Amino acid sequence: MSMTVSEAVESRRSIRAFTNQKVDRALLERVVAKAQRAPSGGNLQPWHAQVITGEPLTRLMDAVAAELPKGATGGDTEYDVYPAGLAEPYRSRRFKVGEDMYAALGVTREDKMGRMVQFARNFRAFDAPVLMLVHFPRFMGPPQWSDVGMWLQTFMLLLKEEGLDSCAQEAWSFFHQTIRATLSIPDDHILFCGVSIGYADPTAAINSFSVDRAPLDEVVEFKGF
Repeated sequence: MSMTVSEAVESRRSIRAFTNQKVDRALLERVVAKAQRAPSGGNLQPWHAQVITGEPLTRLMDAVAAELPKGATGGDTEYDVYPAGLAEPYRSRRFKVGEDMYAALGVTREDKMGRMVQFARNFRAFDAPVLMLVHFPRFMGPPQWSDVGMWLQTFMLLLKEEGLDSCAQEAWSFFHQTIRATLSIPDDHILFCGVSIGYADPTAAINSFSVDRAPLDEVVEFKGF
């Protein structure tokens, strides 16, 4: 029986520990083809992606690993992942999900090395066998960034329908210079994010901690009903 949209939305989460089970290319092509039906203003379809595995993925991860000792980022980022001076309630939401994640791993706030090790796992794609890198032309504006987000959500929900899991990672944008030097992403494109793709490790605590969502009356108003 096929998964419903509601079931895909309810079960999808950011997976940060994958098994080594390989992902079939034909399956990914099917998912990407379906995701092309995602909406975009004026039908621009601004998204572009590279889906990599095997030797190209290993080469990329090794290149980024060589840069990690130089600092948390690989140079100037092309966009702000979070706004400066993040206000409430958004600051508390970001803080809590991070603390809940580290608590699931048994990593305390004082354990700076443990937190750095976990951060570095971003750049091993959390051991996922496939990484998709998402980019688009620099001249695209905020509406097109929104279009890319809708395409990504569509893609990740379709992955769930196929029994696959994922984690969208803006962290890869920190190393856009290294990634450009390793892969053929055009200079006139912004590297937006990576998406780790594979099969979740069901035994990993980091894949099961609770992720809160704001109550409906905090984010939505109904009028005239």
